[in-house]
Amino acid sequence: MRQARLLGALLVGPFFLAAAAAQVFVPGLGAAAALAAICGLLAAAWLAVVAVTTTGRDTLAAGAMLAMGAPAVGSVIAAAGGIASPLSLLALGLVVEPYWVARTPRSAWLGSLAAIGAFVVQAMVAPALAGADIAASAWHWLVPAGYVLSLLPRLHSLLGVEPHRDADDEHRGIEDFIDAVVFRMTLNGDVADVSRKARDILDLQPELLLSSGLLDRIHVADRVAYLSALADIRDGAASRNCELRLRLPRRADGPAGDNYRLFCVELVRAGDAREIVVLLRQALQTEELRGALALAREAADRNSAAKDRFLATVSHELRTPLNAIIGFSDMLAHGMCGRLDDPRQREYVCMIRDSGNHLLAVVNSILDVSKIEAGSYDIHPEPFRFRDAVDMCRAMLSPQADAKKLRLDMHVAGAVGDVVADSRAIRQILINLVSNAIKFTPEGGTISLAAKRLGSRLHFSVADTGIGIAEADLGRIGQPFTQIQNDYTRQFEGTGLGLSVVRGLVGLHQGTMTIESALGQGTTVAISLPIDGPATWRASRGELLSMKAAETREEIDGTLRKIA
Repeated sequence: MRQARLLGALLVGPFFLAAAAAQVFVPGLGAAAALAAICGLLAAAWLAVVAVTTTGRDTLAAGAMLAMGAPAVGSVIAAAGGIASPLSLLALGLVVEPYWVARTPRSAWLGSLAAIGAFVVQAMVAPALAGADIAASAWHWLVPAGYVLSLLPRLHSLLGVEPHRDADDEHRGIEDFIDAVVFRMTLNGDVADVSRKARDILDLQPELLLSSGLLDRIHVADRVAYLSALADIRDGAASRNCELRLRLPRRADGPAGDNYRLFCVELVRAGDAREIVVLLRQALQTEELRGALALAREAADRNSAAKDRFLATVSHELRTPLNAIIGFSDMLAHGMCGRLDDPRQREYVCMIRDSGNHLLAVVNSILDVSKIEAGSYDIHPEPFRFRDAVDMCRAMLSPQADAKKLRLDMHVAGAVGDVVADSRAIRQILINLVSNAIKFTPEGGTISLAAKRLGSRLHFSVADTGIGIAEADLGRIGQPFTQIQNDYTRQFEGTGLGLSVVRGLVGLHQGTMTIESALGQGTTVAISLPIDGPATWRASRGELLSMKAAETREEIDGTLRKIA
């Protein structure tokens, strides 16, 4: 539609200007010069028409004709005797015609600048034509009057009043059949036409969305998706869909401070035509689903927090009586309150002590997992010899390995030296990994713990020749309370918290954990940690050590006392 209006202006407008030039140029410049000027005007306009119809690009042609029209009108006014001549009304066409073609405020401003330029040209050319002494005559009124008459059929469109459309019109638009705003735009994204439903759905006049009006109202965060979809259509895609938030007038019943609303947008290339059709629908269902999802997420967060508080409370409540059970049973086993003569009594006391220790280990694991998931597990990095942690792990677990006739190999490279980490957490990682390997490795197998330094990271791994893990189960390893069940693992007790604790502690140290395993061939768990400690610790190194040194020493001493 815009191109059709431009072609009409290019075909008809030069005739008005040529008629005016014939009146003023022939007396002053002669018939030959006047004929040359008229032919030049008509040729330029028709070349612009050919360019628009063959390329479909109207912006360059319209700008070029506006730039050429300003000096042409100025020269005619100067030759007619100046701004006192009735032909000076032709400058009105430089303002009206651009607005008639593009229907945007920008086009009206550009036309006004062209009209001002025409009067500037008139002032510059007037001294050169002063000798012609052309006086204003009644004939000079014919061209302005004819141009004003040409505006009458277009008056309703220039004033923004749409013509009446019959309800039975066979050319009803697509917007009459669907509940959506229909945009028609050029391939470069300029909106050329907007359906009338923009008033009902967007609370906006359609004229406000023309040209770049739609893009200006899209939320900044959504413009990339919109422009990407537009680029895909321009490259030949048949259609694209996306969701956009548009800035619209604030509704009285809407939330305070929020004037963006969500819409579903479908872009379709209109056949072989060089235009894009955009359908804009309200995303009411999407907004409802997002609201429900937000409520569900809040409920899940509340449930998770309640679960963590429950686990922490229960764990603390269980540890107090368990410590008493373990302590008193240990005293009875060592005869501190009198010797137990019956062997069965000593056996039962030892079973009570071992069961208490096992239950305490489970409670501690549950407490650690709940702290890690709640983000309240504090680590206190400090430099220590990694070999010391390995030696302590060997001392603790060698009796278990010997009982199952397992070979326990420890290989720590000399270059490892000191590492910066929470020593208690590293010991727990090693103990959990090696004890898991001992548990699931049949008699006569081998367990290897190897460590080396690669650049600024410590790499250590625990490998066994045990039963292995199926590929389908590897993704579930490390989840809390998850145990891989098969005919062999059912013989062993456990809560499935060991690897979960390891994964959480490794994550707190900003490390990585990988698991490689195959059924019947064994399992290898590899850990990679930064030698110099987590980045968050390095950023506040001095302050952290000064505040936590005493507490860390007390925890390590308590762990060592338990081990002893």
